[in-house]
Amino acid sequence: MTTIKDIAQAVGVSCTTVSNVIHGKTGRVSEETIARIKEAIDTLGYVPNMSARSLVSSSSKVIGMISHLTSNKKESIVEDPFHSAFIGAIEKTLRENGYYLMLRTVETTSDLMNFLRTWNVDGLFCTGVFQDEFFEALSNLTIPVVLIDSYVSHPNICNVGLEDYDGGYIATRYLIDKGHEKIAFASPSIREKGVVFERFQGYKDALKEASIPFRQDLVFEQELDIDTTIALGSSLALRKDITAVFATADILAAGIMSGLKQAGKKVPDDISVIGFDDINLCRLTSPKLTTIHQDAPLKGKLAVYFMMDKLDNKPILNREVILPIHLVERESVKSLYQ
Repeated sequence: MTTIKDIAQAVGVSCTTVSNVIHGKTGRVSEETIARIKEAIDTLGYVPNMSARSLVSSSSKVIGMISHLTSNKKESIVEDPFHSAFIGAIEKTLRENGYYLMLRTVETTSDLMNFLRTWNVDGLFCTGVFQDEFFEALSNLTIPVVLIDSYVSHPNICNVGLEDYDGGYIATRYLIDKGHEKIAFASPSIREKGVVFERFQGYKDALKEASIPFRQDLVFEQELDIDTTIALGSSLALRKDITAVFATADILAAGIMSGLKQAGKKVPDDISVIGFDDINLCRLTSPKLTTIHQDAPLKGKLAVYFMMDKLDNKPILNREVILPIHLVERESVKSLYQ
């Protein structure tokens, strides 16, 4: 690995001179020497030590992306295509602003504190945050914090969210308008004041508005790993009373469709399925998945814009942005009026 000493020896100058040029302190260095040092840096492939530079500038140029997951979560956050999409947007936008992204799963407050003691991050993005001890720890940090899809509030913390309730309502209302009444609700664990909880409330209110009784036996909660979602689809195939399923994530809807197919059921002829997110997978399923669209890349970009403003100490008049949703009709829902 090339060092400053190697550059200095190649050019015939002191290590201090090379260091000054690297850090932009060129007031006493001739243009010719600067050019020779830069040429040597390119030729020898010198890469600055970011850890050392952060000690000088007090900025690491690294932003942490914390996924606060419970211990029963089987899959990595990046295995979910939706999370991959908005994390990719965050990384790209940070890179364009001269920052790096560090991704980490953190389950407990103790893990969070250990992470912050170990790594000198300039700020944090966080997903999966509820009103609990973990959130209290976040609210006491001195570095900028931006939440993704959280229903907690603090004057120093920004949040980029979604019309989750409306999405749940619109998906369910769409199925009802197609003649469906026995509509299953499939989701990860429903936790109060969370994304899934809001979509669940929209589902229940749409049923109530249509005078359709809510049935707890039509609610299915489990994690989003592939085997579990397929197994759910197979079990739903045994239910003669269910005509449609609202899944709160496209990856869950796709697994259910696969399980239904394995059990000999056809979508949408035997059972209709609607998802949520509108990831690319929706156009690859057979039939193509009807779903609720949200703009994952925009969500990532807006989170970074919040972070940059906070790092630059710019005034933030509105610390929360709620993105809109809309229905995308494809082929996975059948009208019972036909």
